[in-house]
Amino acid sequence: MSVPLIPVTIVPQKQVDECYIQLSEQLYKQLQIETELTLILGRSSIQVSVHTKPMLGNEIHMSEKIFIELSLPIKKYQFLTKYDSSSHSMKLGPIIGLLMEFSPTEKKPFSRLQQFCEELHQVVSEKGGFFYVFSCESYAQTGYYYEEGKWLSAKLPSPDVIYNRASRKLEQIPRFKKFRTGLEQQVIPLFNDRFFSKWEVNEWLREQPHLQNYLPETQILSKESFELFVQQYDTVFIKPIHGSQGRHITKIEKSTSNHYSFQTSIMNRTEQNLPFDQLYRKILSLLGKPIYIIQEGLSLVTIDSNPLDFRVLCHKNHEHQWVITSIVARVGAENEIVSNIARGGTTTKPLEVLRFCFGPKKALEALDMIKELSLRIAQITGLRSKGITGELGIDIGVDLNGKPWLIEVNSKPSKFNDEPTGKIRPSAKAIIRFCTKLAFDYNC
Repeated sequence: MSVPLIPVTIVPQKQVDECYIQLSEQLYKQLQIETELTLILGRSSIQVSVHTKPMLGNEIHMSEKIFIELSLPIKKYQFLTKYDSSSHSMKLGPIIGLLMEFSPTEKKPFSRLQQFCEELHQVVSEKGGFFYVFSCESYAQTGYYYEEGKWLSAKLPSPDVIYNRASRKLEQIPRFKKFRTGLEQQVIPLFNDRFFSKWEVNEWLREQPHLQNYLPETQILSKESFELFVQQYDTVFIKPIHGSQGRHITKIEKSTSNHYSFQTSIMNRTEQNLPFDQLYRKILSLLGKPIYIIQEGLSLVTIDSNPLDFRVLCHKNHEHQWVITSIVARVGAENEIVSNIARGGTTTKPLEVLRFCFGPKKALEALDMIKELSLRIAQITGLRSKGITGELGIDIGVDLNGKPWLIEVNSKPSKFNDEPTGKIRPSAKAIIRFCTKLAFDYNC
């Protein structure tokens, strides 16, 4: 039977020469603890003595010596706690670390993720725990925590769980691979483990018979597949298998039976009325060495001829089941071939857009199908991917008949939000819930 987590308030005590905690008689009996125990915070532990005193039921007073020994900044905290009677140990947490690359000398060190980091801090502060940000280089030496409107640096406790926002480039560096091996040895869970390639996701999903009708035809780009696709389909897309944010995507359209036009985000090139051989040579010269896929173009609904898709954020809940956290419709900027926010796209409410395209009844049906398809995709992707996957951004397009189609699956969906809303977005809450689950599952 699962032992419930108990919310407590940690209050520092001035005495620094003794490792002790004080708690109310009520909490002492509720936890059924001994007069001596092992206090666990992150990956550190310390032996402490336990005393009772008249005080609020949910408070634990802790000597400053314990804060210092555990590398925890001395201040008041909301934590969750769990007592294990078999080992006479009490765990406080969760300690959640966010891994990313940043420049601590800048005014906003976390760049466009700054607002999201502050939201994560706020959720942790309210729900219980300690949140900080660190880089691969600074791990176990320096982290950055938020206090009174500023990010402060300090040596901080090793985390219970790490939310991975490392870049695709960093993940390929030997230093990062060594860092990840070290986490495995310490049994520190890391999610989301890595970026996926478009090709491997396509292969995972295409193995599922119930999903095949929702996937555009896709192959690795070669001269043979290029010729086959541009002759078979009126529109095709070429995408890097490791691309993101709408970069380096090329759209090819058939102008006549033997001539083609293309538009690409590579150097913002557009050319028209090219014969096949000339088309292939030009595109090949633009693509360079990375591996690309070529994909069937779909007749999807648009808004004023601008591309439209739906970003569905899915997260694992406390029962490790996939749920939909949020859905937004994304409308591409004028003259763009993708709807990504990084390329000037805007967001709006999905049901409003679908009503505009299909009317009220069919809009609801289309939204339900988008949700159902996204959850199926999340379940299969989560099962097939290695490591821990707890968050996915799934991009869905809708054709002229209201049928949903998969465009892309993102293991590290964008968190850019330049417009402060004053609200904590649902994904921040979902991530902290999942981190809390991992922190206590892996350490208790």
